[in-house]
Parts: sequence; C-alpha cells; structure tokens
Amino acid sequence: MVSTGFFSESVSIDRIRSHIRMLEGVRHPVAAPEALERAACYIAAHFYTLGYEPSEHRFQDNGSIFRNVIATRRGLCNPQERVVLLAHYDTVAVSPGADDNASGIALMLEVATLLARLKFERTIQFIGASLEENESGNDHGSGTRGSRALAAHAREKGWNVEGMVVLESVAYASDMAVQTLPPGVPIPVPEVGNFIAVVGNGLSQELVSGFSRAIKRQRIDLPHVCLAVPGNGEDLPDSRRSDHAPFWDEGYRAIMVTDTTNFRNPHYHRPTDTLGTLNLEFASKVCCATAGLLVDMARLMP
Repeated sequence: MVSTGFFSESVSIDRIRSHIRMLEGVRHPVAAPEALERAACYIAAHFYTLGYEPSEHRFQDNGSIFRNVIATRRGLCNPQERVVLLAHYDTVAVSPGADDNASGIALMLEVATLLARLKFERTIQFIGASLEENESGNDHGSGTRGSRALAAHAREKGWNVEGMVVLESVAYASDMAVQTLPPGVPIPVPEVGNFIAVVGNGLSQELVSGFSRAIKRQRIDLPHVCLAVPGNGEDLPDSRRSDHAPFWDEGYRAIMVTDTTNFRNPHYHRPTDTLGTLNLEFASKVCCATAGLLVDMARLMP
C-alpha cells in the first residue's frame, strides 16, 4: 500500500499547468482539426516518454477517422483485469477548453507520471478520448462518440474492466463560486462550488465509495459530493453527460469525477474557458485522490 501522503507530496502543479497551457485552444473536428490532432499527438508522446505501451483505437465518424489514444501498463498477476483512467481531449468549436477538458487530460497525464515506476497486479490503461463534444443541437446523447465507439469495441473484444474513472472538467472551484444543480438531484448539494463531484450508477457504487476512501487515505482536504444514480442515469440525464455513460450502457463500472461544469463555471463552453480561471491547487488534490483510487483498484505490488 502506498504510504499516507505519498501522492500529495508528489503531485506537481507546475506539470499540470504546463499540460493545460500546451493543450489550451480550440480542439474541434471541424473548427480546428489540426489542433485536435496535435492534442492527440501530445498525449501519445507523453505516454511514450513515460515508458507506457502505446496504442490507439481508431473509429469512423461522419466519413472521417478519429482516434482514442491509449497507454497501457500490463499487470503482473492478473493482466486480463483492467483499470482505466479516461479523459476527453476535444472541445466545442468556440472554446479553448482549459477546464473542459484540458484539465482532465492534464490530471490524467500527471497520474500516469506518478504511477509510471510502480508495479501492479492488474493492468492500468490511460485513455485520451476524442469527440466527447460535438453534439447535435441540444441532444446530449449525440456526443460521447469516441467513447461510445470505444465502449462497443471493449464489449466486442471482451475487455474485463474492473473499473473506469472519467475525469470531466476538474479544475474550476472556489469559495466564491455559486453552485447550482439540475432538477431531480436526490441528495443535498452545497451552494458553494468548492467541491468535486463523484457520480456513479448502482453498479459503480463501490468506485464512488473508493474515491472517498482515497481522499481519506491520502489525508487531503478535498470537499466532495458523491452520487450513485439508479440504473444508468436515465432519470437524471445530466448524470450521463460524459464518457462514462457509454460504458454504463455496456454494463461496465465507471464513475465521473467533475467540477459540475455549467452548474458552477460561468466560462463553460465559452471563449473565456482559459487557464487563468482555474484553481490548480484544487486540481492537484483531485489528482492526488484519483491516483490513490487507481492504486487501490489496480493493487500495488511491492
């Protein structure tokens, strides 16, 4: 077991900031396809430098080929059992996407850095997903196209996914932020947007609880709200608004870790979603908890 405080002492805010700065800018299949491809190359190159086994999942969408970037560290005892950390790297057409979702990618890359020299019983995979955005009108179900293709591929190939963590906009938080919420949320939610939300479904309840345990084990001061929705979130559509939902639909255990995006962040999907608006100390704590959860899930070896 990683000693208490291990990751809180190792997480680098400077590295997180650097990743966000490098990725910041419109990354969209129509408005900025070159930037979208540069982001994929940046993620893949970083995985390569860390010594992970690189691969990609290519899928077709509207006549074009896109890719989900994958890095793998094979487990030493149970390599067929996978633990996955995923974040999407695309943006909407008008936003530089610092929070949504360069922040998620930055934390994923930082977790990959923290875990690079450790050995695990289970296989760990880090995945940068494309086309989470690019919805048609207000139809939320028309997004998440990269993760939908990946989830279908995983089911077809018989992936044994013990659990997946999806980082969806994780760096906007403040004691001054006003927190709102969609109708139908069945738990109390603070009016101040200074917490991270952890959303799972019934099948993923243990992962939701595991995130809370990781926060306590790492002894970090990270306010958090946990929610496990019935079924696959059909009665609370806002709980499905990221790359975890396609994996729920395929029967996999997955949680979304999020700062709640438009229910807190006034820069959501706007040109003002920039690095300067983010709380990187908060993000570093989310990173620490996420790393701790992955270590617990993948079973650290001596």
